[in-house]
Amino acid sequence: MKLKKWMAVSLAAAMTAGTLAGCGGGQTAETEAAKTEAARAEETKAEETEAAKAEAAGDGSVYYLNFKPEQADQWKAVAETYTEETGVPVTVVTAASGTYEQTLKSEMAKSEAPTLFQVNGPVGLASWKDYCYDLKDTAVYKDLSSDDFALIGDDGAVKGIAYVIETYGIIYNKAILNDYMAMDGAVVKSVDEINSFDKLKAVADDMQAKKDELGIVGAFASTGFDASSDWRFKTHLANLPLYYEYKADGISSTEAVKGTYLDNFKNIFDLYITDSVCEPALLSGKTGSDAAAEFALGEAVFYQNGTWAYGDIKDNDVADEDLGMLPIYIGAEGEENQGLCTGSENFWCVNSKAPEEDIQATLDFLQWVVESDEGKTALAQEMGFVTPFTTFTEEYLPANPLVAAADEYVKSGKTSVSWNFTTMPSEEWKNQLGSAMLEYAQGTGDWDAVKKAFVDNWAAEYQAAKN
Repeated sequence: MKLKKWMAVSLAAAMTAGTLAGCGGGQTAETEAAKTEAARAEETKAEETEAAKAEAAGDGSVYYLNFKPEQADQWKAVAETYTEETGVPVTVVTAASGTYEQTLKSEMAKSEAPTLFQVNGPVGLASWKDYCYDLKDTAVYKDLSSDDFALIGDDGAVKGIAYVIETYGIIYNKAILNDYMAMDGAVVKSVDEINSFDKLKAVADDMQAKKDELGIVGAFASTGFDASSDWRFKTHLANLPLYYEYKADGISSTEAVKGTYLDNFKNIFDLYITDSVCEPALLSGKTGSDAAAEFALGEAVFYQNGTWAYGDIKDNDVADEDLGMLPIYIGAEGEENQGLCTGSENFWCVNSKAPEEDIQATLDFLQWVVESDEGKTALAQEMGFVTPFTTFTEEYLPANPLVAAADEYVKSGKTSVSWNFTTMPSEEWKNQLGSAMLEYAQGTGDWDAVKKAFVDNWAAEYQAAKN
């Protein structure tokens, strides 16, 4: 699109220059002939370009069912750019937050089903493996930096490819934290001292007690259980007890989780709902946007979320240079060496049941996204993604201070927390856990119900998946 505009401007300038030269009386027959020939050549070139687009388009088209609502507009812009350049129709539909699996099932049942969709990891793949085209001979797989970012079946087929590596933890406001640490009686004088749950709790408790002096509403942004927010806790926070259990047992998945670290899970959840900007009774209606706004406007110091949340924070009261991230500490042994939670639950899969021409169109689109300047710029700089593709050189690193903070933990030698929530047995398991957590927070349920939802429902869901 930019190239066409530049050409149009250049041609207009050339025409203007020609007109001025004509006014000076300097035109010759030879000049006029040359200009006519040049115009014909330009017209022929344009016709050839349009013909090439038509040939490339064929009868194929792309339908991408996008998982990430926060990047819906950017994906639509990418689709428009690609269609303009190639003539291939690309449709992008974005599922509402928390409804992707349901939407995917509905769309796959239609005659014009998605040609490109997502799964969240091995568990998600189990439901859709028969719909996944083998990507092992494709350009997008060859551009992948490591098989660690691929979902590979028992038969060696590449069923899915991660397209973004993300990191989450506790985002914090450096300016407010520095104001607190400068106060008499502050429990820490450097953020480096916050390297355990006990330290985090001591700081949060003290800041909550001094919130009026600090000009904040609460230490933590609201732990909302609206569908736009609850995934931060029933999935991302719940990853921490899973991570430490798997680490202790030397496993990477299980059909019968033990819940070894659920008391630690309670520790951090209690801290979130006690040292907060809102009362626990209000959590059912608090949205993801509420939490983002509370942090972005400086009402809260801490906010559990990931590198993808930068778009919701920037250009508000918190300056980019004041954005930092802390690990989510839960009181586990050795957590002083813990880093942030890093991984992916975003794996591209191509629908093997789509028409051949649509499969090829989709593969071509993916190659363009990870190899073209337009595609790489969109992923890295507009969407803010860190990608696992070798084609993304340094100039395509996202301008995201949260990504920079994540890099600092890796450089310091801290151990990143793996994304084990991709082994959670089902969306129903997450929903039941979220309901139990909300009831506990509101005082209408107890922690034993949370434990039961975590442990008993895990085994039941895995068993149900077998039948």
